[in-house]
Amino acid sequence: MGNALRFLYGHCCTPTAAGDSDSLGPHGVSSATVGVTALAQDLFHFDITSQVPEGLSKHVVSSKKAQANWYRKLVDAWKESKPPPKTPEEAARLIIQTLKRHQKADVEGLLAFYDLPQPHVLVQATYEPPASLPEGIQFELHTLPVDAKAVADGDTVTVYVSTADPRESSFVPSHVHAAAVQRSGARAQRNYAEADALHQQIIDSGYRVINLQNEEVLARKYRIRLRGIDAPEGKMPFGEEAKIELKKIVQGKSLRVLVYGEDRYGRCVGDIYCNGLFVQELMLKKGFAWHYAAYDKRKELETWEKEARAKRVGLWASSNPEKPWEWRKDRREGR
Repeated sequence: MGNALRFLYGHCCTPTAAGDSDSLGPHGVSSATVGVTALAQDLFHFDITSQVPEGLSKHVVSSKKAQANWYRKLVDAWKESKPPPKTPEEAARLIIQTLKRHQKADVEGLLAFYDLPQPHVLVQATYEPPASLPEGIQFELHTLPVDAKAVADGDTVTVYVSTADPRESSFVPSHVHAAAVQRSGARAQRNYAEADALHQQIIDSGYRVINLQNEEVLARKYRIRLRGIDAPEGKMPFGEEAKIELKKIVQGKSLRVLVYGEDRYGRCVGDIYCNGLFVQELMLKKGFAWHYAAYDKRKELETWEKEARAKRVGLWASSNPEKPWEWRKDRREGR
């Protein structure tokens, strides 16, 4: 059993206490958690018993033999996913991608069985990551997994890149290297006060020591401003929702960032790709950002905003949402 499957089963599929049977979904877990957890539970049992869940045949058209074939593929896909699906959308995408060559009725039936979003509800990402670096890119970053607290709002995220990265290794200041070595020695001697003081020096220099799978990694900090979009500010309507959406997309994921420049606040302006998906496309199509046409003329961004407007999703549920750049200007000028 893969660790990802075992972890989610053990932590999310806890049996419900006696007396709570009214809140149970069809898989014996709380109705609030039916979906991702139920799928993990069934994949766990299939990996052990090779038995598909009872009742599935009522939702799909193919035979039990075909169903077993799906579950073998899904078990493998789940184990290979890093990190494993945590939200209904992520679980639905895994099923759709893994079973994309199978009958539409079977895929939709399987999604319905787990109460996961149907394909027509999901935002379909169409923009492929570039195979070669497009013109205008200054450099490329491959980040460590993103912490949820690193998402400042719907268009800004703080990321860290390991100094073992070939590009980073030649830029690390000697005093940062020295502080990292001294900190490690202080921790070995259990002199945690000195270790913390040395770590603060490292942080003040734009770096941080991050614990990653029980291994300490020296990493450089970058603040990334998503190129071409402008999300509502935190105090604006849908500002908090935009922040939560970006957090859901990038949390726990390693990102590929194509940096085009730097803004006046010292942030890197770039395109972000997460598990092969273009993050700006997702934010625009879900209605949690505007196309920032004043700084980016890409037609696809304009198209994605128009799609969200037409569907009245996210901030477009409001009849006349305020533009974030106008909101900021009003406050600068005291209006």
